[in-house]
Amino acid sequence: MHCPAQFQKLHNPISPLRIPEGARESDMAFRRPGSVRTGGASRLHGRPQAKSATSILLAIQMCAGASVAAADDYDIEPASQCCVDIDRRVAELEELGARRGNRKVKVQISGLVNNSIMAWDDGGESSVYVVTNDNQRSRFSFVGSAKISEMLEAGMFFDVGIRTANSKLVNQVADGNYDGRPPTGFDLRSSVWYLRHKKYGAGFVGATFAATDRIANSNVTQTAMFDHYAAPENFGLGMLLRSASNGRMTDSLLSWRRIIGAGGDQPGESQRGFQLIKYVTPTVNGFTAAVDWVVADFWDAALRYRKEIAGFDVGAGIGYLQLLPDSRTRSVCPAAILATNVDTSACKEIRGSISAKHLETGLFVNFGANLTMDGIIPQTNRFRGTGAGQTERFLSGQVGLEREFNTLGKTTIYGSYYTYTGGPATAFLAGPGDALNPTGLGSWSVWNSSVNIWGIGVAQGIDAASTILYLNYRRASGDLFMRELLDGTANGAIAASPIDDLDLLMSGAVIRF
Repeated sequence: MHCPAQFQKLHNPISPLRIPEGARESDMAFRRPGSVRTGGASRLHGRPQAKSATSILLAIQMCAGASVAAADDYDIEPASQCCVDIDRRVAELEELGARRGNRKVKVQISGLVNNSIMAWDDGGESSVYVVTNDNQRSRFSFVGSAKISEMLEAGMFFDVGIRTANSKLVNQVADGNYDGRPPTGFDLRSSVWYLRHKKYGAGFVGATFAATDRIANSNVTQTAMFDHYAAPENFGLGMLLRSASNGRMTDSLLSWRRIIGAGGDQPGESQRGFQLIKYVTPTVNGFTAAVDWVVADFWDAALRYRKEIAGFDVGAGIGYLQLLPDSRTRSVCPAAILATNVDTSACKEIRGSISAKHLETGLFVNFGANLTMDGIIPQTNRFRGTGAGQTERFLSGQVGLEREFNTLGKTTIYGSYYTYTGGPATAFLAGPGDALNPTGLGSWSVWNSSVNIWGIGVAQGIDAASTILYLNYRRASGDLFMRELLDGTANGAIAASPIDDLDLLMSGAVIRF
């Protein structure tokens, strides 16, 4: 059809745009929810957009016959007819804009939401919380990349986590976080740039996860999204210990997660490195190696494997980590928090895992192990010359069946087991009168602990919604031995401190976008 004369000038960027008679500019103006109008312009994606931009879009539709009844008739159709196409086109353009950066760097936005209902019973009381599942906590990420040549690209990665009542930190007296922090918060998971060469590998600089990240949790099934078999602390182990002798809950900060390793990252959990320099090789026949150096903290190296072999989907990894002298890290070896003027490089860790799933039947096995060598312990004033254990170790695994029993997606049915044993696993003490104090007098330190956890679970994937629904149950039991401090040194009496079992039930969903 014939395009109105004043709209034919649109091909010339210098030509002024005139609004057709009878049409108000405000009728044609549009903006996405959350955009800010200032003065005579609207801001979309952080860039000023002239009001005439909406007129241009509308004019183009008019020229296509969408809104003009005749060449000399500029009346705008009622909003119920014309605005549907405009809104649809705007939505398409905004969706495209959210996926792109500038003309050189392409940016993609992704993330997930993972919230759960968690019920618990510690033998003395019970309750139900709504939590963020810290196995894969809610987050949003920005990934940018730019092609420099056929072999080389540059890029960036920015990842922010969201915790609303962290499933690892909630306890009987706090359904948010135990240490006074607000129950909802953000944490920077990664902020890093990289250069990647197809032949020579990639280099990363910034804050991100270390080479041994989740190396003890290799997993080719969808349980990786909500249940890390080698990191059970994420499933309610922030609960405080309750004495099986007197039925009282400890007044100290001794929780289940404290007696299976350090207070931050347990032996099976990932290590995050700030001021990190990392190199990752290209993948060759399924193998990928990585090594990094974290300034004033630690260095680590890892080898990973992922490939289909003889009808099995196989994933595996093994890694080694060692603290540097004068390291700031306190989350690998528990005694580091007690250390002053000691050789922190005596803290070392080796861990690995394997995951295999039979593609035809869906049967799978996941297995992980860890050995932490805490050579800092005998250097501390508390444990020097006491003969305290210097190792922490665990074995963990999942076995189950995962296959498509219906049209929704994969169904997973599984069982899990975790066993831990170690020496002084935390610096926290049971003071006078505490429920875990064997005599009620003096101060007692954790001397040795062992924990066993078994569980069952079921999950249903919904492919059409990028969603996984899950339900799992766990029971934790353990043995705790304490040693009395005499003049600040753990060389007094050794006594058992029985603890009640802990039952946990978690049901939720993880939705990816």
